[in-house]
Amino acid sequence: MIGLDVPEPKSVCNDPNCPFHGTLSVRGQILEGIVTNNKADRTITIERSYYKFIQKYERYEKRKSKISVHKPDCFSVNIGDSVKVSECRPLSKTKHFVLVEVLTELSE
Repeated sequence: MIGLDVPEPKSVCNDPNCPFHGTLSVRGQILEGIVTNNKADRTITIERSYYKFIQKYERYEKRKSKISVHKPDCFSVNIGDSVKVSECRPLSKTKHFVLVEVLTELSE
């Protein structure tokens, strides 16, 4: 429906910035990460790990980055969940990604 191969969430929301039930279009990068913070309203923070090649030493170093992500009302996530996010237009000063799929939920 939104141009990505992800399942539509089971619940319905009235969020205008939802790619499934609102008018927000997604384009660009698709990233995966782990939720580290979900205290803000409709915002989560994810952390993703990746490797960067250092040419001088001909080795890889492990790096990580934190990304602010918009969470529509039709998703419910907890800290530790693995999620898939997609790039969209800038929604605020720091939010340029929107949550499109919860991959694995941390059972509590």
